[in-house]
Amino acid sequence: MQNEEQAKSPLSSDVPASSDVADPAELAEKIAKARAKSLDAPKPESETPLPSEKKSKKPLFITIFIILFLVLAGGGGAAYYFLVYTPENSPVPSSQTSQESPSSPETPEQEKIEPEELPSEKFYSRLSGEPISSEAESSAPTYCVQIPNGLDGARPQAGLNSAKVVFEAIAERGITRFAAIFQNPPAVVGPIRSLRIYYFNWDRPFDCTIVHAGGANDAISALRSSGAKELDESTTYMWRTSANANLNRLWNNLFTSGDLMKSYNESKGYLSSNINSFPRMTPESALKNKINSQAVNPLKIDEPAPGDTNELKPSVTHINFRFGDIPSYNPVYDYDRESNTYRRSYETGAAHESYDCEGQSGTITPELVCPLKQISPSAIIAMIVQEKVAAYDNYHEDVSSLGAGDAYIFQNGSLVKGTWEKSSADEQIIFRNEAGETVSLIPGQTWISAVPAYGVINYE
Repeated sequence: MQNEEQAKSPLSSDVPASSDVADPAELAEKIAKARAKSLDAPKPESETPLPSEKKSKKPLFITIFIILFLVLAGGGGAAYYFLVYTPENSPVPSSQTSQESPSSPETPEQEKIEPEELPSEKFYSRLSGEPISSEAESSAPTYCVQIPNGLDGARPQAGLNSAKVVFEAIAERGITRFAAIFQNPPAVVGPIRSLRIYYFNWDRPFDCTIVHAGGANDAISALRSSGAKELDESTTYMWRTSANANLNRLWNNLFTSGDLMKSYNESKGYLSSNINSFPRMTPESALKNKINSQAVNPLKIDEPAPGDTNELKPSVTHINFRFGDIPSYNPVYDYDRESNTYRRSYETGAAHESYDCEGQSGTITPELVCPLKQISPSAIIAMIVQEKVAAYDNYHEDVSSLGAGDAYIFQNGSLVKGTWEKSSADEQIIFRNEAGETVSLIPGQTWISAVPAYGVINYE
């Protein structure tokens, strides 16, 4: 123990070992002198650590250096591990996943990353070609309503301006009648009259509910044997307006509504229609067609076009179909450039107007609450048909709804001459141009007139 203590004392080099001094008193005296000498010795300007201190700091410095090295090396390795290195079979922690790494389906955060918004899909009505919100709307139930056009209280009709397709033909004695096809019909539709076989043949491809009030024997027989959907005159789903001499409706006072027709269809389970309509242009392609057909100086690809290529001029602006010699039933159309539609009137000069009962409900009298609106279809077609007086009563008309004939197709302020053909009652009419190509119609209301071969088509 004594040797260990001397090794730690700073005076150990001046004190003799106990083996050199035998007398304890002499040894004590020497220790005292050595201690005094140590106390009287001057101190250096800069204290130099004793050898024992240098030895103690060197291992400490080495230790600190090693720790720093390990910290730096460990930090770099950790940075590499967490920021760069991704073991092939190790999932990346969700906190380290960036939006630039969308290939890790396991990452919860990644599911929150919204992809770039893609253009929404566009849907168009199979019946009219107009934009709709979903494909399901294109299969909504359709209704084919038989609407008169006589001067015996049938005019003005109600809701006729909302029909998507209208067929027009002579019913009897030069008096025309309509088969109007609706989808999502308006608040008031009518008046409603009887069915003819040719109207039924035109109706069938639209898979519609035939809305009528009686009809010719051959039409009713064909309707019932076909199994087609029908709504005949009904006190539940139709109403008659009150007899009012001022309204002059006479027997043309039977009406229905979109809500009532829908209720009837739902009661029968008629929840959709498999529509076979005409080919339609999209609104974008219809606009291109309008520019191409009306351009005064069509744009050329290989050389500049002279003049103002934006100048548009419709080639046909005034049209007249003559069913016969009664001006009140011969329609006249005037092209409206702004709306790209054809305002309909008659040779008498009277505009063909229809009551627009939007926003109304219930069994109303349209004359009392609904404003009038001029009928203005987007496309009009004249089908030249063979026609004669029906042999079964020598009164009604017999119109050739099947077969083929010439056609005049007016849309976008221009005319396409061609043909029509219909091979069977269930098949849709095909319109072709003179080159034999199928003609697509622009979106909107299409009005088709079956003009007898003895009639006249005028346009300018």
